[in-house]
Amino acid sequence: LSTIKIGCKNELFGHNLRLGNSLVFWALCGRYVLGHEAMRRMGTANVLIAGMRGLGVEIAKNVILSGVKSVTVQDEGPAEWMDFSSQFFLLASHLGQNRALSSLSQLSGLNPHVHVSAHTGPLKETLLQQFQVVVLTDSTLDDQQRFGTFCHSNGIKFIVADTKGLCGQLFCDFGEEFEVLDTDGETPASAMIDHITKADPGVVTCIEQRHGFVNGSTVSLSEVCGMTKLNSYGPVDIKVLGPDSFSICDTSSFSEYKKGGVATEVKKSKMLQFKPLDEALVDPELLVMTDYGKMTKHQTLHLAFQALHGFVKRVGRLPKPRSQSDAELLVAMVTELNKVSHLDQLDEGVVQSLSFTACGDLAPVNAFIGGLAAQEEAMFYLSGKLSIGMCWWIFIPCLSALSTALLSLLQRGSRYDGQTAVFGSGFQERLGEQKYFLVGAGAIGCELLKNFALIGLGAGEGGHITVTDMDSIERSNLNRQFLFRSQDIGVREKQKSEVAAQAVRVMNPNMNITAHQNRLDPDSEQVYGHAFFMGLDGVAAALDNVEARVYLDGRCVQHQRPMLEGGTLGSKGHTLVVVPHLTESYGPAKTGSQNASPLCTLKNFPHRIEHTLQVRRLHEGPLGERSRSNDAYAIVPCRDAAGFLERTLGRGEAEALEVLECVWGGVGGQRPQGWEDCVGWARRQWETLYNNDIAQLLHCFPSDQLTSSGLPFWSGAKRCPHPLTFDPSNTTHMDYVVAAANLYGQIYGIVGTRDSSAIRSILETVHIPAFTPKSTVKIHLTDKEMEEERESGHLDTGRLDELQKKLSSPPVNSAALQMHPIDFEKDDDNNFHIDYIVAASNLRAENYDIPTADRHKSKLIAGRIIPAIATTTAAVAGLMCVELYKLVQGHRKISSYRSGYINLAVQYCVLSEPLGPQRFTVSDRSGEVNSAQSNPRGCLHPGKAGSNCTPPHPRTTLPGAVFAQSRRPSMHKGTQV
Repeated sequence: LSTIKIGCKNELFGHNLRLGNSLVFWALCGRYVLGHEAMRRMGTANVLIAGMRGLGVEIAKNVILSGVKSVTVQDEGPAEWMDFSSQFFLLASHLGQNRALSSLSQLSGLNPHVHVSAHTGPLKETLLQQFQVVVLTDSTLDDQQRFGTFCHSNGIKFIVADTKGLCGQLFCDFGEEFEVLDTDGETPASAMIDHITKADPGVVTCIEQRHGFVNGSTVSLSEVCGMTKLNSYGPVDIKVLGPDSFSICDTSSFSEYKKGGVATEVKKSKMLQFKPLDEALVDPELLVMTDYGKMTKHQTLHLAFQALHGFVKRVGRLPKPRSQSDAELLVAMVTELNKVSHLDQLDEGVVQSLSFTACGDLAPVNAFIGGLAAQEEAMFYLSGKLSIGMCWWIFIPCLSALSTALLSLLQRGSRYDGQTAVFGSGFQERLGEQKYFLVGAGAIGCELLKNFALIGLGAGEGGHITVTDMDSIERSNLNRQFLFRSQDIGVREKQKSEVAAQAVRVMNPNMNITAHQNRLDPDSEQVYGHAFFMGLDGVAAALDNVEARVYLDGRCVQHQRPMLEGGTLGSKGHTLVVVPHLTESYGPAKTGSQNASPLCTLKNFPHRIEHTLQVRRLHEGPLGERSRSNDAYAIVPCRDAAGFLERTLGRGEAEALEVLECVWGGVGGQRPQGWEDCVGWARRQWETLYNNDIAQLLHCFPSDQLTSSGLPFWSGAKRCPHPLTFDPSNTTHMDYVVAAANLYGQIYGIVGTRDSSAIRSILETVHIPAFTPKSTVKIHLTDKEMEEERESGHLDTGRLDELQKKLSSPPVNSAALQMHPIDFEKDDDNNFHIDYIVAASNLRAENYDIPTADRHKSKLIAGRIIPAIATTTAAVAGLMCVELYKLVQGHRKISSYRSGYINLAVQYCVLSEPLGPQRFTVSDRSGEVNSAQSNPRGCLHPGKAGSNCTPPHPRTTLPGAVFAQSRRPSMHKGTQV
């Protein structure tokens, strides 16, 4: 079986992607983040993960979801109650059984294309030789040094990951020579060229205000007219002169630049050298800071983790919770180590806190370190994508989540023992009493629910979790939404929220959780109203768009409820904690943050493949809106046709004309009677879109057209198009006709075919009307012109009257009018949706001489797929739940909280103090009062003292609106702040 699976994987990762191969969907988002070659390399790797407590199973889960060849999990120990606070694949029936064997079934179910096996014996060098990557968790320092030396000398990539209570560490050694194929993990930047000077060096000016290049970037130039030698010159190093200009090579001997051109970044590879563990332990330069306000803590923790190993070796156990004598011994051992390290300052408080909590095992900390470890292993080494600033040692201190209150530390032999060892049983009861609202059960939502179950949030008397998500489960979800399985796909009653709720009830049978399928918006305020929010202790946002975040934030501000918010985009992620009266809120999104392309650009002046791929915005009428309008007309039947027309006209004459044209197209002379009519319609659509419309555009704006200022009209971002001539031997031409005809037939319940030869025979009989461009046609240059004409009321009222008369008496048999609206579904490769979009987009790209896109890229853009990977979502959810600990404890100092900003592609991980609410002055009868609030959307009482209202702040929203960047810290590519 494993041979068969590997065969499928190798076939997939070639360039010939077969339709219907389920593995296509499993690796989908990984390819969007890493690319084909990176995923191919990952598909040949064998990985060993030692230790199957919470951290080990977290790493294994993430690596298996990423799509490697095989994963072997190793553990000699039996499951015990202490493991249940973070090991999410253990059940009560597994107590006393081997942890690796107990987890095997669940791990194997995560990805059927990865061979997963268990090893219950001890680690030996002969075992390690079978793997390309070895990960140690829950290991001694002696084992780390012994196996680290062996792996370094044998070319095996070596990772050490460890968590102790509220602290975690990560070390990576990828050998003496490691080639980095991509140093930042970003999509290569590109920019359209406006002008190139003849000089030494030549200066390139771009159309866009920001080209996105940095000093030292290498670019290739293409599609340049005039100075054509640059098209074959090869990659050239640039020097950035400004946001819209850069210098290149000597162009003084080249011919004059005329127009056009695209500059595209060329990624450079880089060789890195890694130090073995023995050397890294004594090299302070390898320590990576994650919280720049706590540099001394990081340096101290580096020694404290080493001393902790010595403590275990001397005493035979970890320090006891809150044991002052054990803490004093550990401080003394750290002080002794510092005689060699010579740190200027030791933070003894950090050492004491580590000692107090070291025997604890917390799911959120494991989730964060496990996400980083799997990212290093799967996404960087295996894919060849790695930053120049690769981190060798990284420490994550979350000690601000530790309350200073005296805690009851009674161990009761329960699933929360690993957590009560840190916070005490009293805090555990408070966690169980919490009432939380989780919005979203996707990638981050699944990870949050897992953590909620493990920490026992809402699992006690009076506690409760409400989760809502209106989406059903799609196959492309499976590679990062680990609570779902293949058998959940396409089952109507298996919505995301319900399946996720059932999965976490298995992890923790005490969970009190209710699943809803409601969209969170003003329409659902009858369900999620004042009483609902006032009954909550907090809200967690796991949403995939800014608008929903803004709305939820406004509701939380209005009802003064804390909110945990997080988002990801590929390897990037952020977390934000909103505390009433203490921190800033998420705030309103800036207008236009979605950066939608103007409709006039899409219709007439596309210059990027992203423009041509927005087929859904251009062609919704023929393939979607027509059938919905027709159904509304057919449902009314002849009993109330007049009422239907009256309601339609009430929407305004312009909109009414569009709707009635759609209806007439479905019931009048355009309604197909059979498959031949569908093929004829598709062929005529092809002629209209890719020949006639272009000919009309060139009639209005000839190729030599000049603007009022005497400049060429077709210049800059305006590419001059050319009509296409239909050729049945052209694959793309036929792909369009096959897909369009089948989709059109589906609307009317007509069965089609993929048989191209049969369709060619039908095409020979299709009549194509002659086309003559009209001088009366007006083509809008801007969306503003389009809207002004629409609002001016200039429309064909005669046509509107004609349609009203034709539709006032529909056929008696209204059932014959029924149509089947098409809802876009990207994950079914047999439904012609992506086939149509790829062909339609590439034909339009050919019209405008835009480089075409393959199916992979087309599906990403047209399907609005948000690149997501399990590692980033796990890390983000872990950071959110660390802040949850603080909220439940009731911390009232802003310095206790942290906002998180990570970019795992460049080892960027910074935790910073959140911003406080802006202070301003309001007046009342008694005078002026300083109040820490302003008025975001949703606040009912602007100016009322104490309400958590903050003004909007600058926000950068990336495509998909998943990753929002706040003001602090900076997120410049490859920069740590």
